[in-house]
Amino acid sequence: MAPGLLDLVHLTTWAVCAVIKLPQLVAVLRAGSAWGLSLSSLLLELAGYLVFLRYHIYYGYPLETYLEYPIIIAQDALLISCIMHFSGKARRALFYAVIYWGSWYMLTLQKCIIDLAMNLCTFVSAASKLVQLQHLWQTKDSGQASALTWGMSVYTCAARIITTVMTTNDLAVLIRFIVMLILNIWVTATVLHYRKTKKTD
Repeated sequence: MAPGLLDLVHLTTWAVCAVIKLPQLVAVLRAGSAWGLSLSSLLLELAGYLVFLRYHIYYGYPLETYLEYPIIIAQDALLISCIMHFSGKARRALFYAVIYWGSWYMLTLQKCIIDLAMNLCTFVSAASKLVQLQHLWQTKDSGQASALTWGMSVYTCAARIITTVMTTNDLAVLIRFIVMLILNIWVTATVLHYRKTKKTD
């Protein structure tokens, strides 16, 4: 792949990730409700993002291969705060913040810890998508779940498969993006299915 094309893929990924959670945030704030979203799913997703970011920093990978993660983490934290507020669980936010902060530092105490965490990160991130799918299947209602946010996640995973192959060629990272791509497509299709079902009722 030409360097110019690789730069374009990086740029479009950053642009999408700069706003990736905004459609979801807007939907939640407009509705004043987090119906259709799973807090557990978002907490798992945030854990996966933190491990992924820490791994890339630890191994000194090029900044352009993970620049979007601090932005996504901030958006996820804001979305989780909104969901906790609307579901009456705002008091738990400090507890989760302390857990995540402590984990951030413990991850790099030894090389084997960060390597194990990265391998488990794929399972944690996959679990976050499966928890959201389970929530959608149980409620049979997409509620405030944003198909646009999930669709943008599909794009970023596909783009990161390309950039990973072209830059770091890290197998653990590549497997994670492939698994996330498949699950993000599945969640997007499920959100759209229940949105269509709700409109026809």
